[in-house]
Amino acid sequence: MVAPQLEPNATFGRKEIAPGFLSSGWYYANQTLLLGILLAVTGNILISISLNLQKYSHLRLARQPSQKPCYRSKLWWCGLMLMGIGEIGNFAAYGFASVVLVAPLGSIAVIGSAVISVLFLKEHIGPEGILGGTVTIAGTFLLVTFAPHVTREPTARQVQADLTSWQFLIYVILEIIMFCILLYLYKRREVKHVVVLLTMVALLASLNIISVKAVAAMIALSVKGNMQLTYPIFYVMLILMLVTCVFQVKFLNQAMNLQGAADVIPMNYIFFTISAVMAGAIFYQEFQGASLLSGFMFLFGCFLSFVGVFVITRNRSKEHLTSFYIDYGHIPGKKMRSKILQPDSNSLSYGSLNNDGDSVKTQSILNSS
Repeated sequence: MVAPQLEPNATFGRKEIAPGFLSSGWYYANQTLLLGILLAVTGNILISISLNLQKYSHLRLARQPSQKPCYRSKLWWCGLMLMGIGEIGNFAAYGFASVVLVAPLGSIAVIGSAVISVLFLKEHIGPEGILGGTVTIAGTFLLVTFAPHVTREPTARQVQADLTSWQFLIYVILEIIMFCILLYLYKRREVKHVVVLLTMVALLASLNIISVKAVAAMIALSVKGNMQLTYPIFYVMLILMLVTCVFQVKFLNQAMNLQGAADVIPMNYIFFTISAVMAGAIFYQEFQGASLLSGFMFLFGCFLSFVGVFVITRNRSKEHLTSFYIDYGHIPGKKMRSKILQPDSNSLSYGSLNNDGDSVKTQSILNSS
């Protein structure tokens, strides 16, 4: 008898081997995810570059004898263009990766801004800044590793069905009630507190993230050949995205007027990330099927990112207290200890020169010059 021949592709007696991490099979299976991560990382790096370019242009304009508006600076316009390109990159990332993965990657903009300011603007970074950056990078690595890697591309019909689901209706009703209460406290009771404003920003961000993901995904599907732009829900989500974005910027600017960036930036990042994760979990059900370990490690990565961003921004605010804004290099007869000086607005000697003598001596020197 002739023994039966096995086909070359037969798998009898063998186990299927899953593609290993970073292998060619893993890369092929996660190309869409990697594209979303790459777009988010690139977009946040461009945003950090744009912020430093705009800051540098403001410093250059402030040191010129004749003050000019910022929009007459080419550097400022370059920074604005890079900001727009970076935001477009973040927007496109939502079409390829999950919300709970893209939103926390905003910490990269904070790290990038700190690194660029040290390398090019010659700002000093202390041990606290290095520690904060290390903790943030560790948290970002955990986020990328344990975030849900399987994301669905919501079609127009799927978005319509999700908008009428009971869990989303309960979620959005609670959000509207909370937003109205906070708006009443802020407008009528005049509770001018940064937490109130940033909470309203976070509530708007939750709806904004839902609409951004839906619009980006429907555009991506349309580009691939599955036309979604003919559905009315696409334009409804587009209008929702624009309206929530405008009011987010409005309330965020008001928060910046109440307190400095060192307090607003980390709090806004924390609130925004929490609202984005809740939106992804409730509306897009991105944690469905995730293991308990993955969920815990993801939340731990969020916690590390929160702590790292807080330490970086607090450290940079302390350094800015010793940075310089007033250029007195053109004052005759004055020997400079440093190029420029930032006075303390609460000090009695605000606006005076950096002399060791008393105010009378300072006044006599000014009169003689």
